[in-house]
Amino acid sequence: MHPVRQHARVLSAALAGTAVEFYDFYIYATAAALVFGPLFFPAQDPAAQLALSFLTFGIAFVARPVGAIAFGHFGDRIGRKSTLVASLMLMGGSTLLIAFLPTYAMAEGWGAGWLAPTLLCLLRFGQGFGLGGEWGGAALLAVENAPKGWEARFGAAPQFGAPVGFLAANGLFLVLGLWLPEAEFKAWGWRIPFLLSAVLVGLGLWVRLRIGETPQFRAALEQEKPPAVPLARLFAQHGWAVLAGTAGAIACFAIFYLATAFALGVGTTTLGYNRTEFLTAQLAANCFLALGIGVAAYRADKQGSRSTLALGAAATVVLGFIFGPGLQSGSLFTVFATLSAALFVMGYVYGPLGAWLPTLYPPLVRYSGVSVAFNAGGIVGGALTPFVAQGMAASGNLIFVGMLISVAGLMTLIGVLSARPTASPA
Repeated sequence: MHPVRQHARVLSAALAGTAVEFYDFYIYATAAALVFGPLFFPAQDPAAQLALSFLTFGIAFVARPVGAIAFGHFGDRIGRKSTLVASLMLMGGSTLLIAFLPTYAMAEGWGAGWLAPTLLCLLRFGQGFGLGGEWGGAALLAVENAPKGWEARFGAAPQFGAPVGFLAANGLFLVLGLWLPEAEFKAWGWRIPFLLSAVLVGLGLWVRLRIGETPQFRAALEQEKPPAVPLARLFAQHGWAVLAGTAGAIACFAIFYLATAFALGVGTTTLGYNRTEFLTAQLAANCFLALGIGVAAYRADKQGSRSTLALGAAATVVLGFIFGPGLQSGSLFTVFATLSAALFVMGYVYGPLGAWLPTLYPPLVRYSGVSVAFNAGGIVGGALTPFVAQGMAASGNLIFVGMLISVAGLMTLIGVLSARPTASPA
């Protein structure tokens, strides 16, 4: 039987769960770029409101390593499946509650305007905490079940959840933009994607509850008991691998959030593009993200995940030189081409991560190692980068934003070339 058919349920669980998780995460990114600034912060300069909105977006990246530590601990002690179910429930619950938040104007009417941004930040932290345990577990679920020679293609299953979740999230915002007048969208329409997350989370839970534990984790438990504190063993014995893995994940985060949330915010404000047109361009460019993931995963199984990721990191450095000028070109078609190129390269550095990161850590600290490295990379690439880029854009330095991508690519290249495998993922 073909390996994909043989392991269809496992691959579906890895894909479905992360698609749901990333849908939840991306609807926040889209809402942060479009409406959260004026809705949750005092009336002031629109650029300042957008910067504060992106700052709340970045809170999740601080929460993610905390979630990675917590879920990694249990993932290495009690198993991948139960931990993945818990992470999905936390992420989904936090997302659903955002739909019921009062805006700043509403809370100010109660004499507590501060309550709106505070609750938003709290639930954003919950989103990030849940996602901190998600990707690493989903990647291990796929890779630790993969037949020999299929590790990268199996490990790309969670990565494909990214374009699927992005397509669903931005597609829904696009439909709402076409269906609702601007005033109604800002008044209540933005809440609909958060409400619909409950249905998607239910689907993800149904898929994940029907799978078993990975055979490699079961085999590792037969050899020795799990460490009492997996994180302590991880840093004591594999500290450099954590640093290298963190660097290896920076590029994909930097490209993605600059090409999606940041580009959408700047494109529909500073650059003056129509929101519906810009969302359509981003949705079309999203196809190149999926293509990049697929191409890189196939090459990684044939020629190695390390060399594939290094090639993608080098391409990221080059991408930085065209990103800023492409966005500022004044042509929506050129913007589309720039975003397409960016998301293809992002897919190329994202696709091999599921197979590469597990090789850096042995099974009984692997959940912790993969999760901590991946999410720590998210702080640098996904939280700090869009915030700094927004400051550049507000100062009229959009042309230099691409240099942030080049720096991220260089950091990833250094991390990949300096890392040494310590284990086979399958």
